[in-house]
Amino acid sequence: MLLADGSLEHGPHHAASACRHFGTCGGCQLQQLDEPLLADFVAERVANAASGQGLEPATIAPPHLSPPHSRRRASLRAEGKEGKVLLGFRESGSHRIVDLAECPVLVPELVALIAPLRKLLARHGQSQVKGKAKVRIAVDIELALTDQGVDLGIKGLTVEGLAATEAMLDFAQAQRLARLVLDQGYGPEALWEPEPVTITLSTVAVPFPPGAFLQATADGEETLVAAAQEWLGASGAIADLFSGLGTFAFALAGPGSKVLAVEAARDAHLSCKGAGARAGLPIHALHRDLFRNPLQADELDRFDAVLLDPPRAGAREQVAHLASSKVARVVYISCNPSSWARDAATLVAGGYKLEELRPVGQFRWSTHVELASLFVRVS
Repeated sequence: MLLADGSLEHGPHHAASACRHFGTCGGCQLQQLDEPLLADFVAERVANAASGQGLEPATIAPPHLSPPHSRRRASLRAEGKEGKVLLGFRESGSHRIVDLAECPVLVPELVALIAPLRKLLARHGQSQVKGKAKVRIAVDIELALTDQGVDLGIKGLTVEGLAATEAMLDFAQAQRLARLVLDQGYGPEALWEPEPVTITLSTVAVPFPPGAFLQATADGEETLVAAAQEWLGASGAIADLFSGLGTFAFALAGPGSKVLAVEAARDAHLSCKGAGARAGLPIHALHRDLFRNPLQADELDRFDAVLLDPPRAGAREQVAHLASSKVARVVYISCNPSSWARDAATLVAGGYKLEELRPVGQFRWSTHVELASLFVRVS
């Protein structure tokens, strides 16, 4: 509330921001909310998406919020400006970069790498232009915390000559990186990888390709996986669509269930296939683009249950065939309540009932919300 003297009086659910960059950095929009109000936002974001399509879930579970310092992957930008390197997220609604000094969202291992990486890029990009020192650099950075440590990918950085290469290798060794990957315009190439990089999914160590999709937080992943296990359990034959590395396939495959894991990205498909074979799990990995070539209703009818976890755009084409199938139970994991609601309406129109919704706030203090949902065929 704005008072007569021009000062601001905060409401009862106001919280002090956890980061000096809040208000400028585009990574967080909701640090002014306390924990109860943040949970309400996540829950209402999902509930409103459902009601907007006329959907009425039998149950909406309490929302799960990932804690601070838990996000294990991030995409950053680094650019040279006025003789130094700015490295961080972009400002809200802008291409300008917030030079990160802290980040209460990321895991400490990723935050600890920002300052030394900034120095490395500054040294690499230094040049003399008309007698003045300049830093010429503009790169995209991918960070992920794996079983072996931090996986660092840099796109747009050219490394030429022995000295520059050795400087990169020295940095990777000094920072104890799990892997250093460079994309110099010809695709990602690992410059440093002392041992094969993996990510553990339901006790199975799965090879982690550079830039592969990974759930944002470990606890968020556990929440989504637990929902899938509870709802599908020993369902017999399960199709895991848009399966990625096998986050859900490895959790669902076992004595009572066999899983078909369908994925379009070849590197993720091969990782899932190889890890499943080594673990001796009943997983059959299929390389197939479900946007161009979705599973047809007669193919889906072979399964007792289907789980799908599509990209943000949803799975309009695949859901249309699923709605006309005889599959008894469908678990839909989504990172976009809007596209999920559109697809959910298609399933309901096809004879499914929305049994339960579970909101998940993996991207803490962000408007980005995820969910798990269960549909049961009733007609």
